Amino acid sequence: MIGFFNAAIAIFFSALAAICGCLLLLYAHKKKSRAQALLDEAEHKLKNVKRDIETERREAGIRLKDELHKKRSELDLELRKDRMELERTENKLSSRADLIEKKEQRCEILAQEMQQRERDILRTTDRLRAQETKMKSLYNELIAKLEATSSMTRDEARQILFDALQSEIRLSNEKWIQKVEEDARAFGKERAIHIIVTAMQRYASDQVVSHSSGNVHLPNDEMKGRIIGKEGRNIKSLEMATGMEFVIGDTPETITISGFNPIRREIARRALERLIADGRINPTRIEETVAQCEQEIEETIQEYGRQVVLQFNLQGMHTEIVTLLGKLHFRTSFSQNVLEHSKEVGIFSRMIAEELGLDGALALRAGLLHDIGKAVTAEVEGPHAMIGANIARRCGENAIVINAIEAHHEEAVAGSVYAVIVIIADIISASRPGVRRETLSTYIKRLERLEEIATSFEGVKKAYALQAGREVRVIVQEEFLDDERSASLARDIARKVEQDMVFPGQIKVNVIREKRCIEYAR
Repeated sequence: MIGFFNAAIAIFFSALAAICGCLLLLYAHKKKSRAQALLDEAEHKLKNVKRDIETERREAGIRLKDELHKKRSELDLELRKDRMELERTENKLSSRADLIEKKEQRCEILAQEMQQRERDILRTTDRLRAQETKMKSLYNELIAKLEATSSMTRDEARQILFDALQSEIRLSNEKWIQKVEEDARAFGKERAIHIIVTAMQRYASDQVVSHSSGNVHLPNDEMKGRIIGKEGRNIKSLEMATGMEFVIGDTPETITISGFNPIRREIARRALERLIADGRINPTRIEETVAQCEQEIEETIQEYGRQVVLQFNLQGMHTEIVTLLGKLHFRTSFSQNVLEHSKEVGIFSRMIAEELGLDGALALRAGLLHDIGKAVTAEVEGPHAMIGANIARRCGENAIVINAIEAHHEEAVAGSVYAVIVIIADIISASRPGVRRETLSTYIKRLERLEEIATSFEGVKKAYALQAGREVRVIVQEEFLDDERSASLARDIARKVEQDMVFPGQIKVNVIREKRCIEYAR
């Protein structure tokens, strides 16, 4: 039984092995078939690829041949062009070579001609040297004969000729200089008249000037007693508080305020008018009213100064100068308001400077500040021009402005054209009859009297009153007076003017002694 079972198992495994072998054979056959199919497909693709590569190779060969043919054609064309250009260059070089050869031949001919001319020049030079030697000997003989005939040496004759030529040249120069000066003087006078007239025509100002009177009108004469007060205590308080003198005379309903300081005089006038209007007049009230008026005047002065600065757009103006400009409103000269006069001088200066092509703003500043010293003449002694220059210098003003201020009455040398412009503008503003409260007849009489005093002295040839009577220019006879006697004459005339005339400010006595030599060639 066991043997049968083993035999069955052996048969089963044999059969299983046979089946597995059959399956392996079948699988191997399928793989071989598939591999053969793949091999056939690969060979087919290889053939197609070879065919495509061969096609592309033939096409590339064709394209390469076409490109080579095109490049060869372009190269042949360029070669033909280069060959033609080379032929043209060779032709040009050949032509230039021929031209150079001709020029060389011509240069050889010219060189031969130059050599011939050089030989001719050398012969001529030798001949000229011989003639020069002969001329020198003849010249020396002639000079010797001339010296023997004229009894002069060569240097003496040369000096005489030089002196004659020098005199003639000097005379010609003097004539030319005189003509130039006359022409320049005529043109300058015409131009100056045009500039001044143009400036005066452009500026038309109101000639009515403000004037602060020193008289106070009373409602009645009884008010005089109240102002004087018991035992004069009210009038004494007024004078002590204001520093002014109150003159109560016989003039009905009028009190005159007398004092040199115009601002203090204005304070006194306002205080007295306010006390009269209030009716309460006593020492305490007087002191309070004067203090209020002083404060108001200070504010008014500052306001007037600021108005001037704003009106003319002045930059960098020192506060002290602004205050002094405001004080000029209460200062009068010949009854003319000094602030209005200063503004007018500034405007005239700017116009004249602009006509001359100069800095109008600088000229305006110099003209506006030229009388700034008059604001403090009540406290400081001396000429107002010098006082104003010191103030401007202390306040850091421009050197040109300072010189214009101190030179506007010719008390200092004018250091720039702006100083001369300010002098002219000041004369235009101050010397016109009618601008100041002085009648034309009085104005003329004062000038005539000034000239009459100057001409009354012995040795005076002519005298001229200038600058509205601020200066008298005296021309003396040069053969009659020497320099020392001229200086003494200036002092004598000044003393005579002080004794015989009443005038504001000061008058400059300018004595001129000169000798003129004039000749005319006809």
